[in-house]
Amino acid sequence: MAIRLGLSLPQMKHFHVGRDVPAVARAAEAAGYGSLWVFERILFPEQPLQGMYGIPGLPWTEKYRSVADPLITLTLAAAATERTLLGTSVLVAPLHIPVQLARSLASLDAASGGRVLAGLGTGWSRDEFAAAGVAPFERRGAVLDELLDVCAAVWGPDPVSYKGGSTVIAPAGIGPKPARPVPVYLPATSPRAARRLVDRADGWMPVATGPQVLAGAWERLTELAAERGRTRPIEVCARANALYTPRPFEGADRRPFQGSVGQIAEDIAAHAAAVPLTDLLVDLQGSVRDAAELADVAAELYAAVRATGA
Repeated sequence: MAIRLGLSLPQMKHFHVGRDVPAVARAAEAAGYGSLWVFERILFPEQPLQGMYGIPGLPWTEKYRSVADPLITLTLAAAATERTLLGTSVLVAPLHIPVQLARSLASLDAASGGRVLAGLGTGWSRDEFAAAGVAPFERRGAVLDELLDVCAAVWGPDPVSYKGGSTVIAPAGIGPKPARPVPVYLPATSPRAARRLVDRADGWMPVATGPQVLAGAWERLTELAAERGRTRPIEVCARANALYTPRPFEGADRRPFQGSVGQIAEDIAAHAAAVPLTDLLVDLQGSVRDAAELADVAAELYAAVRATGA
């Protein structure tokens, strides 16, 4: 069975959100993409407390200087499409009040006819936590755990009732409800995160950085699932942060998903052969000039991937 290809929507500073998101969403659906995705960045620190992705000394990319709100972006895409799934890769759980985020995701799922995929994570930016977090950076895992509890309660039958570390819901009706159980995807970047995924999530959302690396991580995750008695399958939605170039990238230092459409398509096929992927989402927006180029490259890439048989 062919993997479901996804495309990240245009959220960065060089796009016009109101015009470009619906246009790219329609074009991606017409090209054959099965899902559309958003990510979350809420600020660009002028004097960061830490490097990008938590790596000391790594400067923040200028394209993060203005990033459109993920759920507003998905709402625009939902209104412009009919069948594509609508995913978050990822929402930073501790930057949201749990009951409000749970209700927003439920409303979007209801409005779109059951198309939401909820990718959730703990985040890495101390700057964002300092400005907008609902808890200290050190408690980010506990916040995600509570958010998962709150989502299960809010998405379930009324009356909703919940009492946690920071969220209390006295018996109440909370609607609308999702059109169907919303799949939850989590990363597995630490032992605790891997256990949380195995015990509580529908799927795994890794960053694809090479077939062998991904295969090794998948083997460890499946071993953990067996140890913890999980019997239902784990879906796998890998993220490919692509660096598109009009011509093939020459040189031994080429990274996965760097280069021409043909090279990126070959990398997608290699990852699909290494791990039983359900989805692979490609983020091209950082290496194209505008929405028109994004739509054109995405359409060409979709055809090239299908030609590989992936």
